[in-house]
Formats: sequence, structure tokens, C-alpha cells
Amino acid sequence: MRWDGLRLETDEGGQREPTPLFARSAVTRTFDTPEFRGVTFYEIHARSIVNRVPSASRVPFEWTINPYRGCTHACTYCFARRTHEYLDLDSGRDFDSKIVVKVNAPDLVRRELAAPRWPGQPIAMGTNVDCYQRAEGRYRLMPGIIGALRDARNPFSILTKGSLILRDLDLLAEAAEVTDVSTAVSAGFTDEPLWRAVEPGTPSPRKRLEVCATLNEHGVACGVLMAPILPYLSDSPRALETTVRRIAEAGATHVTPIVLHLRPGAREWFMAWLSREHPRLVPRYLELYGRGAYAPRAYQERIAETVRALAREHGVGRSAPRGARGARRLGKRPVRPPAPAATAEQLTLL
Repeated sequence: MRWDGLRLETDEGGQREPTPLFARSAVTRTFDTPEFRGVTFYEIHARSIVNRVPSASRVPFEWTINPYRGCTHACTYCFARRTHEYLDLDSGRDFDSKIVVKVNAPDLVRRELAAPRWPGQPIAMGTNVDCYQRAEGRYRLMPGIIGALRDARNPFSILTKGSLILRDLDLLAEAAEVTDVSTAVSAGFTDEPLWRAVEPGTPSPRKRLEVCATLNEHGVACGVLMAPILPYLSDSPRALETTVRRIAEAGATHVTPIVLHLRPGAREWFMAWLSREHPRLVPRYLELYGRGAYAPRAYQERIAETVRALAREHGVGRSAPRGARGARRLGKRPVRPPAPAATAEQLTLL
């Protein structure tokens, strides 16, 4: 199994129970609080944490850190759902409610960045599941991870739907003094009923754009991944214009639109939701996605061009953040994540 590289340990207060995750047992925890009701956490000790992305993935980054597996954001369309099947769990409810926590992640990051073989290349976070999902409020792995990256002066980026990133604002600003730091929030639309339906465990789009504004105000460059854009649900001219206008009002450094894609695992879960909530759209989606995971290129290009035009009209990126202090001190331009091609593998879609 893919968990052969993990050393599983228990600590005082943990339960040692057989689970479908591992040949051996993980520390299994539940918490009787409203935000974690119905969620099970599997605490593990990983042997490595800085992972190389396969070259075939066609994404604009080579290295990642993912301190969690599974995500309580519960986004119906999340591409990462199928990764839970590698753990002998399902890509539906289990992905939303059975969360793997790499409790030794901060120590591992510090150790691996100090290794002579580490090339010092940029590291992307939030590329598989959100590192600022609700679990982070209890486990607090990100302060140690960011601190290690800061101390190593290693460039990094963070993509999130979570407002908890603001807890670590001071750390991010400190890191931006000594290395290239970029952030992005994911907000594909601003329609609140749609948000509650397809992203039930996330902060509202309005809150995410407030996060974007706050990060930029404090010198931490932040853009918006406008993803996913949902055909026939959030792709009307009015919906696109409203979303881009609000992104501009938040002071985003850039906006990158990505149309929904439906890989196995996510496809079944999303289409089941669509059949329940919008059955009239099922034939249209089968027409768009009948031949694969991606909508037709012409449709993607039309949406991308519309968003680009709206971004120019509303001045997205026109006002640079007041900070970007590390970039100025080092004589560099602030790093912005390259915009992925419309058909790129959406590892950045949470």
C-alpha cells in the first residue's frame, strides 16, 4: 500500500483502533465539538513531507507540502477526492469526514530543508487539500511549517479557501522579508446559495476576498484563483462580472480563471449532487464532459477571455500591495504564481 512510508505511533489519550487506512493502526481521534462533529482524525507520523510532483502533472510547481489528507471543506467538485481511495476509503463522505493528519510535519519540513541535497526550490502548499481547513485550528501545523520555510529562506506559495491563514499573518510577513512569498485564495463565484450548496464547509466567498484584501494590505501578495467556474451555474455574463468586480475590489494582485473539471472520484460525487439539485442540467453536463474530464477547449477559452476582459475593465492587479517587502529588499519582483493553462491539471483547485 501507499502507506508503507509511514511510521504510526500512539500517544497518551489516543485510541489505537484498526482502521481501513493502514495495515497497522493509526491514532484515531474524535472531538465532541460542533465544528468537528462526525469527523474522525487519523494522526500519523510521516517519513517525508516535501514531495516532488510528477512531471506528467503539467502544473506550474515542482514541490509540495501537504500536511493533511481529506478535507472538511466538503466541496462537491474537489479533484482530490479520488486520492482517498488509495487509503482504502471512499471519495465521498470519507473524504469529507476522515482526515489524515501528519502530526510531525513541522519537524520534517525543518529537517528536509536543512538536508544538503535540498535544492532550495519554491514549494507550493494547498495543492491537494486545504492546509487551512478546520483541522488546522486544532492541530496548528502551519505555524511550524511557515517558520521552517522562513528560517531556511525558502520561497513558497499558499492556496486556500480558509480564513485561518490570517492567524499566521505575522509569520507570513516575516517570511516575506527574507524570501519570495505568494498567496492566493480560491473563489470561483460569489453567489451565496451556490456556495452553500457546493462548498458547505468553507468560509463564504465574501470572507475569502476579505482575506485577500488583508494579506495584500500587510505586504503579503495575494491573488485569486477563480475556480471552479461551473457551467450553467456560475458562468453567466452577470455572474462572471460580479465575481471579477469583487475580486478587483479586494485588491487581488491577479485573477486566474479555471473551468470545472471532473476527474474520476469527483465526477461521480458532483454528478450525483447535480442529479439531486439540478436534474435539468445533467444532459448539458454529459454533453460538455462526455468525452473526458475537461469541458471543450472552445468553452474554456471563451470563459478565460471573458474573465481577462473583465479583469482589465475592473483593474485587477492595478494597485500593487503596499508590502512585498522581501522582494524589494532582495531587489526582486514579487512572485506571482503563473496562470495555468485552461486545460492544465488542476492540482491548484481545492
